[in-house]
Order: sequence, then structure tokens, then C-alpha cells
Amino acid sequence: MNSIVQPDGVAGEWQHRVAAVRRELSEHGPPRTPDGGPDFATVTLPERDCDQVRDLLVEERVGTVVEIGLAYASSALAIGEALLRNGSRNPRHVLIDPFQYTAYDGVGWELLRRAGLDDIAELVTEPSQRYLPRLADAGFVAEAAFVDGSHHFHNVFVDLHFLGHIVRPGGIVVLDDVWWPSVGAAVAYFETNLGWRPIPDALADGTADPASGRRRIGVYRLPDPRSTPDFKEFRPFC
Repeated sequence: MNSIVQPDGVAGEWQHRVAAVRRELSEHGPPRTPDGGPDFATVTLPERDCDQVRDLLVEERVGTVVEIGLAYASSALAIGEALLRNGSRNPRHVLIDPFQYTAYDGVGWELLRRAGLDDIAELVTEPSQRYLPRLADAGFVAEAAFVDGSHHFHNVFVDLHFLGHIVRPGGIVVLDDVWWPSVGAAVAYFETNLGWRPIPDALADGTADPASGRRRIGVYRLPDPRSTPDFKEFRPFC
């Protein structure tokens, strides 16, 4: 992927273009929904949550993000907007979604291209559990990750394990759907045994379960330096 240097004045125009695509998606939905494809309202992160993720990444001044799960691109557009706002000389957004051209007919990537974000983003269409190890072995470093891929416990656990090596010490990992027991249990291991610290006020006004009050999104700060406790210190986590 080529490095992108933003000329003076271009970044602001770019942000407006991304914001326009985001607004169109929120108000009218995707340009098409594949026959039998996942329901947009069901799988899409609500706009206010996307705004808060964007604002968090702006506050963190991130320049490189790994995202698992593209779907209809609502979160990816918000993350792209954050990368542009931060003004990094070489913003980079790695997107991993093995179902983008099957279940979603390429709609999410089409929207990113419409927003001009394919200049800073790259799409990987293989399972994250196979790609992340290679990314880690290559020495790739991100400042943040957004996780909304498989919700099977074992897959989430593997994703988080490798993201713990890819995201820099002190960086953040944002997880959608932590209110699902499988996702919540996976991240609980890293919180309990590896020192991942929840940031409960990071998305204070985000979507929550009306019945339990449990928030949809969890944000975690990775320890600095990384922690690898002795196996004898293992603590049950669920």
C-alpha cells in the first residue's frame, strides 16, 4: 500500500466527502441490500455510536487502525473520518472481512471508495484468525483496533490475542457487541489476566441494552509495557 501525504486544503475537502457518504448511509441505508444478505439495521453500528468512536480516535490521535468486520461500512467510514481529522501524513486503515463479497456483495467497500477512503484503506478478504498472525509476524503496529467480526468465543479470543501484539502498548481496542456473553467472556480474559484496562467513560452516551443497562461497545487500554504473567498466576475470568 502506498504512503499518502495530504496536500494543504485537501484533507478538509476529503472529510466533507466522507461525512456526506456517512450521512447518506445513515438516512437512506446502503445503495443495495444483497438478496438474503444481513439486515442493515441489525448489523450496522448506530450513527451516534459511530460518531463517538470517531471522536475517541481523534482524541487518541491515531494514525493506523486495524478493523475486523466491514459489513456496510458504517464504522469504517467513521474511522476513516477520524484518520483524516488527525492529519497523519501516512494514515492507514486495514480492514478484514471475509464476507464482504459474499454476504455483502462488496457494498461496504463500494461506499469507502465513494468516500475516497480506498486511498488510505486496504481490504483483506480472509478470516482475521488467519491474517492477524501474519500481520503480527510482519511487525505491523497499529495505534487502535475496532473489532466487530465473528462473535464465536474462540474466534474473538484469537483476534484479541493477536491484536494484543499488533496494537502498540498503551493503545486501545474497541469491541462492538460486548453485551453478547461470547464476546464479553473473551475480553474478560485479557482484562483479568493481561491487564487490559476498561475505559468506561470513553463512549458514555453509546447504545445500551434497555433491560440490563449493559453497553454495546467496550473500550480497553492496553498495558504499557505489555504484560505476560506466569501461568501459575492465571485467574478465572468467567
